[in-house]
Amino acid sequence: MGLASALTTALTGLTAAETTIDVVGNNLANANTVGFKASSASFATQFLQTLALGAMPTADSGGTNPRQIGLGTMVADITPNFNQGTIEVSSNPTDIAIQGDGFFIVEGPQNERLYTRNGIFKLNSQNQLITITGNRVLGYGIDENFQVQETDLQPITIPIGSEAVAKATENVYLEGTLSPTGDIATTASRIQTPILGDGRYSRPEDRLTPGYSPEPNVSSVIPNSQSVGGGLVAGTTYEYRIVFAHGQYIPGPPQQPPAMSEGMYSSIISATVGAGNDALELTNLPTDPTGKYDYIRIYRRTAGDTDFKYVDEIPMGTTTYLDTKADAALGPAMNTTLLSGNFTYYVAFEKDGRISRPGPISDPINVLNGRVVLSNLPTGNPAEWNNRYIYRYSPTDTQYHLVAIVNGVTDPNVVLTDSMSDAELLTKPVLDMDGPKIIPSTKLVDVLRRDGSTYEHVFQEGVLEFSGIKGGRTLDKKQLTITNSTTVQDLIDFMVQAMGIQVPTDDPSNPIPKSPPPDPPAEPQTSPGGLVSTDGRIILTGNNGKDNAIDIGMSGMLLRFPDGVTTTVSLPWTTIQQAVGESAVTDFLVYDSLGIPIRVRLTAVLEARDSTKTVYRWFADSPDNDPVSGADISVGTGLIYFDGEGNFISATNNKISIERRHVSARSPLEFTLDFSKISGLAAKNSTLMVSRQDGSAPGVLTSFIIGEDGLIRGVFSNGVTRDLGQIRLARFANPAGLVQRGQNLYAEGVNSGLPVLGNPGEQGIGTLVAGAVELSNTDIGASLIDLILASSMYRGNTRVISTVQQMLDELLSLRR
Repeated sequence: MGLASALTTALTGLTAAETTIDVVGNNLANANTVGFKASSASFATQFLQTLALGAMPTADSGGTNPRQIGLGTMVADITPNFNQGTIEVSSNPTDIAIQGDGFFIVEGPQNERLYTRNGIFKLNSQNQLITITGNRVLGYGIDENFQVQETDLQPITIPIGSEAVAKATENVYLEGTLSPTGDIATTASRIQTPILGDGRYSRPEDRLTPGYSPEPNVSSVIPNSQSVGGGLVAGTTYEYRIVFAHGQYIPGPPQQPPAMSEGMYSSIISATVGAGNDALELTNLPTDPTGKYDYIRIYRRTAGDTDFKYVDEIPMGTTTYLDTKADAALGPAMNTTLLSGNFTYYVAFEKDGRISRPGPISDPINVLNGRVVLSNLPTGNPAEWNNRYIYRYSPTDTQYHLVAIVNGVTDPNVVLTDSMSDAELLTKPVLDMDGPKIIPSTKLVDVLRRDGSTYEHVFQEGVLEFSGIKGGRTLDKKQLTITNSTTVQDLIDFMVQAMGIQVPTDDPSNPIPKSPPPDPPAEPQTSPGGLVSTDGRIILTGNNGKDNAIDIGMSGMLLRFPDGVTTTVSLPWTTIQQAVGESAVTDFLVYDSLGIPIRVRLTAVLEARDSTKTVYRWFADSPDNDPVSGADISVGTGLIYFDGEGNFISATNNKISIERRHVSARSPLEFTLDFSKISGLAAKNSTLMVSRQDGSAPGVLTSFIIGEDGLIRGVFSNGVTRDLGQIRLARFANPAGLVQRGQNLYAEGVNSGLPVLGNPGEQGIGTLVAGAVELSNTDIGASLIDLILASSMYRGNTRVISTVQQMLDELLSLRR
C-alpha cells in the first residue's frame, strides 16, 4: 500500500476539514437568525491497517504492542447545540421567546406538524398568529364564552379590532350614611281616584215630564139636601174638597190612600143639610182637563173642624155623587201638603238593592202652593231591573232624595203626583249619582266617571301608556293592552308592578310592613298595593318612606288607539295620605351579559331602631326589568343592620335579580350589593351612592397579553379581559434527533422520540417571554477558532499529499 494509502488518508483529512468549515460557516451565517441552534462536527477514525497484533510477555520477552497504521478520519456526528440562547426584548407584542426546553408547534404544508424555536410571529389577514415564513402557530382555541377548549390543536386567532365583549355586573359597591335620627318610616303615601261607576248596568235613557197638578174647578158644583136614610145630620153645615187621583183606592179605609196618587185639591164646597133630610147630593162635579187622572176623591168635614176626611172615590167623568156617610164612617184625613219651590227630578232603576245611575234630569218646574204631576216615566229592561225610583231635589241639603217607588219598569203610562213636604223628603234616601260601583272584576271598558250629571267611559280598547311618579321622579312608561276582557284588577296589578310597589310576600322572611290608615281604628292597616274601596274608588298604597311616595300626574295615563291617535285618560288622582320616614335614594347603571346598560334605583328607608341597632330597609327598582309577563319593576328588597356605633353588621338580603326575558342576554341578571362601606352614624341627611360596579358596556379587542404559561389574554376597550387562546409547546427526549426542514423548522425524527405536549411551565417545558425573542446561540469567537483549526488541518493534509508526491517523483526518477 505504502504511499498510496498515505494519499487516501490525507484526502479524508481534507474532507473532514471541509465539513468542519461547512458547519462553522453555517453557524456564522445564522449568527443573527432568531432561535437558531449552532451545530458542531465530531470525527472518528476510519479503518486501520494492522501490521502485527503484538505479543504478551513471556519468560524470554517482555511482550510487544500491536502495530497498526490508521487509514484516515470520517465525520461521525453533526450535533445541534440546544443550549438556551440569549433573550432579547422586542418591540413587537407578538414576538415570543422560550425560556427553557421546548418548541413552538406550527402547521406545515398538508397540515404537517412542525416545530420551531423562532418566536418572531405576526398576524395575517385572518387574525391568525403565524411565523415569519407563514406557518400557522398551533394551540388551544376558545368557545363563544371565551373558555379555552382543551381538545384539538388549532391555529391561534387574535381578532384585534373585530371581536367585541361585554361583562355582566356581578358586584355593586355602595357608600354613604344612613342616619338613625330621622323619622321612622311607618306611613306610606296613598292615592285614590274619584268614585267610579260600573257601566255594564243600564240607566234610564229618557227624562220624566213634570207638570202642574190642576186644581179641580168646583165653581159649578151644586149641593142638594135629600132624605134617603143617610147618616148626615139635618141642620148641619158640611164642607167638601174634591181631589183628582191616579188609580183606584184599593184597599180603602182605614188604609191611607196610595202615596203620590192625589193631585191638587179644590176650594171648599159648603152645604147645609135641610130639615128632615139626611144626605147631600153634589152635582156638576168637575173633570180632569189634563187627562192624567182616573178618579175623583171626595173629602168632607163638619164646618168648624180642622181635617177633611175621606168620603168616597168615583171614576173620572162621573158628575153626580150622593153623600150619605155618617161622620163615624169617614176615612183618613186628606193630605193638605202643598209644594212651593223650583223642582227637578231624576229617575233610576232598581233591583235587589242595586240602584242604577239616574237618567237625564227633568226640566225644572216652579211651583207655588201646588203639587207636581209626574208623567212620561222612562222604561227599562225587566230582565235587568224591577222598579223605578224617583228622586226630587232638596234645596235644604242640595241633594236628591227618594220621593217615590214605582213597581215595574215597562209601563210608560204611570202617572204620579208629588206632594211630599221638604221635611219628609229629607228623611228619605239620597240619590247616589254614581250608580253601581266598580268592583275588581269590572271590565275596564265599562268603567265610568261622573262629571256632574254626565257620564263618560274612562277607558276604551287600545294600549294604555302609564308613567307614575315615585319619590318625586317620573317613572318610565309601561304599557297595558286593554281589551274587552281587561278588568279593574288587571289595571291595579299593572300599576302596582309599574310603580315598583313591593307587597309583604316579596320578603317572606321579613315581611314588608303595612301602613296605618288615615282614620284609625275605623280602618285596618293597609298593605302596600292596590284595592277597590266599597264606594268605588281605586286606592293605591305605596311602601313606607318619603322616597317611596307615589303619585300619578295628569298626563300619567295615555290611551293609544289602533289608528295611532293618543288621548289623555281622564282619571285624576288625589293624595289622601302623605308618606313619612327618613330615606335616601341613588340611581346607577349595571350591565347585562350583552353589555346593555340597565338602570337601577335603590331606596333605603328607616324601618326601626332601638337601643342596640338601627334597621334600614332597601327597595330596588329597575325600569329595564323584563319579565316573561307583566310590568314589574321591583327587583329586590332586604334589611340592613347597623350597631350602636354606626358600623354595618349584616344584611338579610344583598341580591338583586333583574329579568331579561325578551333579549338574548343571560337571564336573570343577578348581582350582589356590598353595604360594608355604608355608615350608620348620625347625619343631617341620609345619603346613598354607588362607588363602583364591575360590569361594562360592549368593547372591542384592542390589545392582548401572553403570559409565561402561554395563556393569551385579550384586553378590550371597556377594560374587560378575556382568554383568547392557549399556546402549546412540545418537548422531545432527544431534540438533537429532530430533522431540520429549513426555515427554522424541525420535524420529528426517528431518534428524537415522540413529542411531549404541554403548556409552558409544565412537564419540564420552559416558560414563555412575550415581547422578546431568543437570539442565535452561535459562539462567533469559538467558531473563528474552529475555522483556524480546520484551516490548519486542511493545510497539514495538503502537506501530506505534497510529500507523497515528492516521494513518488523520486521513485520514478530511479528508472531514468
